[in-house]
Amino acid sequence: MNRVTNSPVTRQRRKDIVKEAKGGFGHQSGPFKTAKEHVMRARAYAYRDRKQKKRDFRPQIKLNRKQLSEMAIHQPQHFQALISKVQNP
Repeated sequence: MNRVTNSPVTRQRRKDIVKEAKGGFGHQSGPFKTAKEHVMRARAYAYRDRKQKKRDFRPQIKLNRKQLSEMAIHQPQHFQALISKVQNP
């Protein structure tokens, strides 16, 4: 009985990873092994930075997100004043 390798799927998966690594510096976009490492690292940074982006939305404000949300719902005029103060220091 022949061994099944499912090579079309493997080739497509490798092509997708190399395509995602396009634009990397040097060999990061070339050979599959280094392209895969580059993509894995890039995905980890993207995951981390999606969380950090939410922190950056409130620069120099000591209130947490829950307090800001409550202020936006129940006291919109105070929230707008706070936002305008932060945007125009």
